[in-house]
Amino acid sequence: SLGRRARQSGAAGLFVGSPRVRGRHVAVVDDVMTTGSTVQAAAEALLAAGAASVTILVVARTP
Repeated sequence: SLGRRARQSGAAGLFVGSPRVRGRHVAVVDDVMTTGSTVQAAAEALLAAGAASVTILVVARTP
């Protein structure tokens, strides 16, 4: 029931990437993507930790 801005601010800083991802290609699986804020925050944390790339896989997307 949260709007886009509330989801974005709630997801900011939510994740910390492990140094073990450095140089690796990482896939993130999300069951339902609403605004994309959560997967965006996860991808940013992984890239900041040194991941070579991040691929987002989503099972379902809300309109």
